[in-house]
This record gives sequence, C-alpha cells and structure tokens, in this order.
Amino acid sequence: MWKKRLSALALTAVMAVSISAPALAVEAEPSATREASAAMAAQFAAQYGGAVSVQYAVWQDGEIALSGHAGVYSKSENRVLLDTDLYGIGSVSKMYVTAAVMQLVDQGKLDLDTPVTKYLPEFKMADARYKDITVRMLLNHSSGLMSATHDMLLFADDDRSATEDLLDTLSTQRLVADPGAYSVYCNTGFTLAELVVEAVSGKTFPEYLQEAILTPNGLENTFTPQDEFDTSRLVKTYLGEDPRALPQDCLGTVGTGGIYADAADLASFGGLLCSDDLLTSASLDAMAAPEYSNGIWPDDTDDALAFGLGWDNVSLAPFRYNNIQALAKGGDTQYYHAALVVLPEYDMAAAVLTSGGVSTYNQMAAARMLIDALTDQGVTVDETIPALPAASPSQAMPAQLMDCSGYYASTLQQFKVDISADGVLTIQSLTVPSAPAQTFYYFDDGSFRDQTGAAAMVKPVVEDNGETYLWQKAYAFLPGLTVLPTSNYVGQKVEPAQLSADVQAAWDKWNSTSVLPLNEKYTSQVWLSLGSAAAAELPEYIPGYVGAQKIVDANHTQFAVQLPGNGGRDGSDTTITEQDGHIWMDAQGILYVDASIAQPIYCGAGAYSTIQPDGYARWYTVGSAAGLTIRVDIEGNGGFYVYDGTGALAASSVVWGDSTVTLTENSAIAFAGDAGTRFHISVVPAV
Repeated sequence: MWKKRLSALALTAVMAVSISAPALAVEAEPSATREASAAMAAQFAAQYGGAVSVQYAVWQDGEIALSGHAGVYSKSENRVLLDTDLYGIGSVSKMYVTAAVMQLVDQGKLDLDTPVTKYLPEFKMADARYKDITVRMLLNHSSGLMSATHDMLLFADDDRSATEDLLDTLSTQRLVADPGAYSVYCNTGFTLAELVVEAVSGKTFPEYLQEAILTPNGLENTFTPQDEFDTSRLVKTYLGEDPRALPQDCLGTVGTGGIYADAADLASFGGLLCSDDLLTSASLDAMAAPEYSNGIWPDDTDDALAFGLGWDNVSLAPFRYNNIQALAKGGDTQYYHAALVVLPEYDMAAAVLTSGGVSTYNQMAAARMLIDALTDQGVTVDETIPALPAASPSQAMPAQLMDCSGYYASTLQQFKVDISADGVLTIQSLTVPSAPAQTFYYFDDGSFRDQTGAAAMVKPVVEDNGETYLWQKAYAFLPGLTVLPTSNYVGQKVEPAQLSADVQAAWDKWNSTSVLPLNEKYTSQVWLSLGSAAAAELPEYIPGYVGAQKIVDANHTQFAVQLPGNGGRDGSDTTITEQDGHIWMDAQGILYVDASIAQPIYCGAGAYSTIQPDGYARWYTVGSAAGLTIRVDIEGNGGFYVYDGTGALAASSVVWGDSTVTLTENSAIAFAGDAGTRFHISVVPAV
C-alpha cells in the first residue's frame, strides 16, 4: 500500500528508547598508537551505525592533534573522501545557539532567567503559562513546548520559514507541562532561542554566527544553508541501500540542526568551550551545570542524557566514573550524524561525523579517542562497567506493586506491563505487537531484573508529580568503543479512557483512514519519508489513545505524557475535521487529507495540473494510465513525487531530478509547489 495510516504518523528523527541495552558481539584488536586507535574507533562507529563514511578530529592544547576519515565520499563518483569535506552536524548546532545566547549574557544584553517575552514581545501562545518560559528553559529543554515540524526538513533549499513562522505556529499551541517542571528534549525551544538571539543582536542568526563566532575564531569550514560555499564539499547521503545520492540536506531551523562543518572545525569549536576565548568562565560553568536536576528526573543519573545548557550530557560515562567531567552533544538529521565531546579540565575535544550512521556510536567513538589522549598523558580512565546494585531474587513482593500494572506510554512507544502476585513483571509492546514480550523478576531491593539479575533492571517509580513511571537501568560495553549506560524513564503510566459510543466510532473510522500530506513545501523531506511510514507495522492502541495522544473528543487528541529525557520529546496535539466529504488532519503544523482526494490522472493531449491558490499538493492515482511512460514539465516552482504500489518513492524531480517515469499499477502521484505552479503532462511514445 502506498497510502499511509493516520494512526501511524510519526515524522520524527527520534531514536526509540529500548528496554534493554544493545549487545554487539564484535571483538576489537588492540591498537599500538593513538592514530590507529582513533581510526579503529571511527570505523567501529560507522560499522555499528551502518554509515557510508566517517570523519573525525581531536583538538588538544590549542590545535588539531589528529584527524582522519574512512568510507566513501560518494557511491558513484570517482572522488576521494577528504578531511575537509563537510557534513551536517544536526543538533550539535544547538551548541552554537547556546554559545550565542551566552555571549549576549556576557555582554549584559540578555538574562537567562528573564521571560522570553521580554525579548520577543510578540511571542504568545494559547496557554497563559507561556509567560513563565525563561531563556534558560529554552536551553535546558524544560520550556514545556511541544513540537513544530512544518517545512523544517528540506532538500537543497535554504528557506528559513520554519524559523521565521515559528511565532505564528506557537500562537495556537498549548504547553505540555508547566515551564521548568522537567527537561525533555525539545527542538522547538532552540528555534525560539535562535529568534531571541536575532531580536537581541539585530542580526539574522546565520549572520550573527558568522560575525561573532566563526570568523573571529578562524572557523572557516563551518556554514549554514544561507551561506555561500561549495556545496559539492558536502559528503553524499543516501536513502538506505539506494545507490542514488540525495540532494543537499537542509534544515529550515538552522540553530536547531542546520549547520554544516568538517570534523576539525567542530572539534576546534569544542576547544573554544574549554577556555574563556569565546565565553567567560562563568558562562562555561553555567553551561556545564546539571540543569536536568532542576525538575523531575530519575535519582540514578547514569544515562546518555544529563542536560546542561545546550549539552545533552554534562557527566558522560565512563569519564564520570573517574571524576572527570565530560560534556557531550549529539546530532542526527535524517541523513547526517554527529557528536562532540569536550573535556574542559584537560583542554581536549573530539568530533566524529558520519553520512548515515547513529550519533550515539559517534559519541562513543569520540569518547574512545579522548580516553586514549588521556592515557597518552598518563591519566588512566577505568572503563569497567559498573555492576548493578547487589540484590537477590525474592518471593516477598509487596502486593501494592501489582497496582503498577497497566499501560505505559512514551512518544514513540506504548506497552502493557503486567505484574503478577509471584513477582513476575512482563512487558509487551503495543507499538510493535509482533515483538516478543520481555520478562523480569522481583528482587529484594524492590527492582525487577532479567533472569541473571545482572544485565538489566526495571522498577515502577512514583514521582513528585504523583505520576508513575517505569525506570530502566542497564549497561553495555561496545567493543572498539566504550561504555553505554542506560538509566531513564522509559514510559509513563496512563489510564485507559472509556469513550462514548459516538466518539469511539469516530476514532475507529479515523484510525482506519489513509491520509496524504497537503501543505508541506515541495522540497520537504516528508515526501520521501512516506514510503517508510507506510511500511511500518500497525500498532495496537491503549484504549482511548492514539499513540501517546489521549482522545479528547471526536475531533481532537492531546499529547498526554510528561516524560523527562528523550521518551517524551516531539509531542503534539491532533485535530481532525470533515469538510467537503473528506477527512482533514492537522498534526505538528502539517495538514493531511484522506486518500480519497486523489483522482485518476489524465494523460491526454494538453494535460496539466495546477497548484491552486491554497497551495495544497495535488494527488492522483494512476488508474488506466498504468504502463504509460509520462514526462512532466514544470512551469513555476514545484516538484513531483511518484510512489509505487508498495509505497516506495519510485521517481521525483526534487529527489533524483527525474522528468519521466513509467507508471505502474497502484502508483500514486503528488504534485507540490507554489500556488500557480503548473505541471504539464505528456505521454512518451514507446520505442
């Protein structure tokens, strides 16, 4: 099916949180030199993540101490990969926004604990609590803002409208939690911080970045989509195993994730965060403080996330086990992945960038390189995996723990937990119903553990807000890299909702409806993501919910979990209406309509399709045109997308520069563009 279920919409770059840590059985060979060890770590990161290429650099004592790369620049071009080639650094861009904010703090132009409304008086929301959001809350992920993704991810397009239109988007949104209640990863907060920088400095963020951070510090290989630079230096990216290179990966929210750099420039920027050359010591210390502890957070903080200001982690393992502070930031776009790790005490920083891959592995590779650098200085970093607290199996489980049975939810995962009287806790995924259940057993410290009692543990925890969370803890050591700890809330307990008969009937209908996007820009990466979403296994639902959204009435859902860390990120509300015989859905600012809006395409003489004044995409089915090869000529600004019967993208003028395509049975065609753009359709004669 090329169509996509309304209930399966999840257009996000989030990595799902697993109940148990990954186990990768790859043995690393010992390395004789730092250079060899760094190269091996980079290659392991690429291997674990399935990357096409990797580039890395270590900054030490004011200069790049080592650098390297592996893999290919392109799968098809006869061109070597270079240390000066560029990668998207994704969310590591947030550190540049943070640095800009802190520069303005140092200059006395901005105060972290002042409400955002002072600097952006036009900032308003449909929730009075927005007045309590401070600049600090934007940088420590505790603002309570939900997600806004409309026109955010683009191909070969420097349009910043996702940033410039953010205040309009937020004006109709509510907050998911009280500002400051807890820290949960939030892209929107950093886009709002980008607007604060612009308002206070009087410059666009790309201008400010270049004038205040990059040029004064000799960072000549760092760019935004708005800068003039040789885009052929960007390492090629791909969709899975498809050998065709994708266009330039662009984010309309530059400070949230749109910056490009090479590893040496990124590591050098990390070096600036080791000294007071860029920021005062007071600002650097503020960025490195444990901001996550200001709100709801697990007591055990040995996790991949422990937010500072901008930083994902201000106490990264295994350095924290050795009383060394390591600061880390990872970044993932759809196609590039990046990591920056900084050791302020030792004036060291490491950056690892990949095309394809996963930022978690890049971060671990960067940590490996810094561990070796410390070893070179005679500083030993013990990488021994900490043991889980000692405990023994027990049959004396308190009966009240059975009350923690029920449904648990995060943004991307929903599952059912059953706790039996004999102390067995079973977790069954609803998001992936075919996944086998996981079983844990009660121990005398109040936790539930795997059968060995040593690999992983979970425990229901009642937090200060009265909500029940399922906490998980596990450790893994990835050969060739280092320790990967997990200690976080994987889900929040939610009560099933009993819907009235008419509301239940409405949602039974909505959940079985196939929908298509209408208002995404023709360069949006959403068009490419439709195929993978269509192929996903359809989930089961918590009664009264659609994913982590609680059904409010026949037309609305509201994001219902307040989950710190990563599991509660990218929340949004959904509105569904019926107009003109069609079902319409608004989610994260993206407008969808049911698939019945697609009409059979006409390919006769003089055939064309025109984008109407509303700017919505025009959708067509193939019908009797199956088997024809058509040519599409575009008059105006627009692009077309053709999906085959399985939902995969078969051709696109935007993605692969196609102008002709052979239509197959059950294909679908989308024409998207500016209002007035016309698509001329002609049949290519058979040879």
